[in-house]
Amino acid sequence: MEILKKIGISKIILLSLPFNRKKYMLIIRVKEGESVDRALRRYKRKFKDAQILRELRSRQSYTKPSARRRLEIDKARYQAKMRSLMDK
Repeated sequence: MEILKKIGISKIILLSLPFNRKKYMLIIRVKEGESVDRALRRYKRKFKDAQILRELRSRQSYTKPSARRRLEIDKARYQAKMRSLMDK
């Protein structure tokens, strides 16, 4: 942390990924006296909450709209089935 202060860095930008011509950036501001491990932990939590990894995986291959709808219908059926099993 002291090294970052000597350089004059008050925030760490750890990720910048382009999606749909937009740029999503996770900016972690390092607080006074905060360790890098704690800032990294906050970054990981923010990364998970932003669901960037899910977005990356979904964009690895193209899914046709009909296949996407079929997956949504199958997911809804599965959730309804699980709800009915939980009610019993």
